[in-house]
Amino acid sequence: MTLVLIAHDRKKESLANFVAEHRRAFSRFHLVATMGTGALIARRTGLVVHTLEHGHLGGDQQIGALAEQNRVQAAIFFRDPEAGPHEPDFAGLLRVCDEQEIPLATNRSTAEALIYFLETSPDRTLVAARPWGFVAPAVDVQPVR
Repeated sequence: MTLVLIAHDRKKESLANFVAEHRRAFSRFHLVATMGTGALIARRTGLVVHTLEHGHLGGDQQIGALAEQNRVQAAIFFRDPEAGPHEPDFAGLLRVCDEQEIPLATNRSTAEALIYFLETSPDRTLVAARPWGFVAPAVDVQPVR
């Protein structure tokens, strides 16, 4: 399961601390992040993080493209509500997550809830195993024999 980790500049330390506090849980995921965030998390936790470009150099677009290519199952984005215009624009990723129902946590509280769900819920396989963009039928479908 691929989990995307993103943070605005003033939230990078908070996200790195959050991942460190939940290191055992995060060790179960394929982690992807923009360069600055990913490098900080890898140094702080020793976890393997696949890093893309810095957000302002196109990392935001790379992450959005991964989501569009069915390669993201969940995302944690520690947003700075007071981010300035110099911060990368992750609006495209937020839109894709909304359109395709990709679980997205945008602060510590929702990240706690997402990690708890992914660790403990018997329904977590609905998120972890489903290909991105696929929505299970609403009716009970019997297999063809």
